[in-house]
Amino acid sequence: MRISTTIFLTDETISPVRLARALEERGFAGLYLPEHTHIPVSRESPYPAGGELPREYGRTLDPFVALGQAAAVTERLLLGTGITLVAEHDPIALAKTVATLDHLSGGRFTLGVGFGWNREEAADHGVAWATRRERTRDALHLMRALWAPEPTAYEGRFGLAVSASEAWPKPSGGAPRVLVGGAAGPTLFSHVTDYADGWLPVGGRGLSTTLPLLREAWTSAGRAPDSLQVVPFAVHPNPGKLAHYADLGCPEVVLQLPPGDEKEVLGALDAHARYL
Repeated sequence: MRISTTIFLTDETISPVRLARALEERGFAGLYLPEHTHIPVSRESPYPAGGELPREYGRTLDPFVALGQAAAVTERLLLGTGITLVAEHDPIALAKTVATLDHLSGGRFTLGVGFGWNREEAADHGVAWATRRERTRDALHLMRALWAPEPTAYEGRFGLAVSASEAWPKPSGGAPRVLVGGAAGPTLFSHVTDYADGWLPVGGRGLSTTLPLLREAWTSAGRAPDSLQVVPFAVHPNPGKLAHYADLGCPEVVLQLPPGDEKEVLGALDAHARYL
């Protein structure tokens, strides 16, 4: 089981270049970065974890720019978003960004897909909250049309469409790995089985109960049983927890790092190195 990491990189934390080099030197498998374009100060949406919204949410680096830096100074480190708020993007432009990063990194990119929790942020992007999930589904199908080997048109339900087009570069291997984040349930699982390669369950709690349900939905959708990838995300590790994920067949687990300066983050990496 691969051991990767995630962190809120900001203008106040360790830099992407220093972190990426440190991860690869120590043998960690990957780096996943979150996304928030902005946090409106008039926010009424409650922070999902409860309490005050942590400072780092309003200061996150653009994940694609930061991962581009990480790709340039590493050779093996896997790179991913955890997660991209797809509905807040123009999908044609996002398809180009993803394809370019995957191409330049030699196929090391994973697109983590999410639906968001901050209504005010989404509204500023013109996203109707009730349709954000289905808009995301449409966007992924449009992006896959642009990644297809031959010019392919797509027309969706929410005004998302692209004519058959030349769109290069293509992602290495045809398409990046796509993982969907979110809480377990029929709606989430319908997205995973429709356009993704697996699931990013935050924290990984309750997988013994939910994973069999996802596997049933996966095979019912005609997907190959052995192809499903479940990657517990933002995990605070202990040996028993990681052994449990390994027993469940998870190919990778993503550990949460603190949004700290270089000394704090490198100290956390050294503490986690015993799990490698």
